Amino acid sequence: MQKSVQIIARNKKAKFSYEIIEKIEAGIVLKGSEVKAIRDNKVAIENAYAIFKKNEIWMINLHIDTKKFDVSFEISELTRPKKILLNKKEINKISIKIKNNGYTIVPIDLHYNPKGFIKVLLGISKGRKKQDLREYKKKQDWKRDKQKLGSQ
Repeated sequence: MQKSVQIIARNKKAKFSYEIIEKIEAGIVLKGSEVKAIRDNKVAIENAYAIFKKNEIWMINLHIDTKKFDVSFEISELTRPKKILLNKKEINKISIKIKNNGYTIVPIDLHYNPKGFIKVLLGISKGRKKQDLREYKKKQDWKRDKQKLGSQ
């Protein structure tokens, strides 16, 4: 019996604001309280992005609300940088695309893999210009209208 991928949080802005060139599934380093908060759906991925620093990829602005689950006396940072787990070859390939082509790394969604581990789906993407955004919106509206006409 195969388990399916269960999505925890989806970045709806990513597909609208960016043209996604390539998708990569990666692990993410989390604390125990952060895992508990994610399982309770206390996570916001909309403003998150990833950067390349010292041959590592770090997720910035991933907001995980751990107030309920953090038992330490120190208040942990809700948006602390989280390390992305990838092989060296994958990191090198991504870094070349970022430096040479001007792409950015945007998280598309946060999900459980079939084994139950929390994974992040990263998109190597290029920002859309204002005209491209309008064109994309027109295409989406046309698809929606076409579906409505087809179902009637």
